[in-house]
Amino acid sequence: MARTKPIEPDSAAASDKTEQILQGAMQEFLTHGYAGTSMDKVAKTGGVSKATVYSYFQDKEGLFAALVQRLAREKVYFTVLDEEPAVALRFVATNILDQATHEPEFLNFVRLVIAESGRFPRLAQTFVKNLAKPGIDRLAEYLASHPELNLPDPEATARIFIGSLVYFQLMQEMMHGKEIVPMERDRLIEGLLHLILSPQSNS
Repeated sequence: MARTKPIEPDSAAASDKTEQILQGAMQEFLTHGYAGTSMDKVAKTGGVSKATVYSYFQDKEGLFAALVQRLAREKVYFTVLDEEPAVALRFVATNILDQATHEPEFLNFVRLVIAESGRFPRLAQTFVKNLAKPGIDRLAEYLASHPELNLPDPEATARIFIGSLVYFQLMQEMMHGKEIVPMERDRLIEGLLHLILSPQSNS
């Protein structure tokens, strides 16, 4: 009797399974850390079998990388970079800072990456490669495409802009410094926009 060809999994079903696994992985990583998370735990939390997890992701590091890549796809602030600088930069800044109040899971994930970076530097590098670097590159390209800003080094300016926002989140939220070094976020945004948009600052 001839052997039948295996049925290819439905793409929608595969997508649902992937999402189940990634949700389970996020919960486990945030609860137990990277070292304390196992593929068994991810399978149980995601409501799938261990074999299913391994059929989608080769190992725990690959699963973590996929989770970072999913987060990167969800960060869409830079799609607005076809607007004029005053509008685009304010939108980017506002959305980055909104992560602290509207996306606590993402903020906790960043905490996890920082906490585990000493023991697992490749995890931090995965985060930088998939989330930090694309954002800096895209903003640098945008700034370079606006010669009227008269920026001598668009890439350095992009790093200053994003770095200031990330540092603000780090000090205010992760290090619990709101009462020690208080500052309204709108004041920070206005200061950054002035540095980039003011002709006097670039002459």
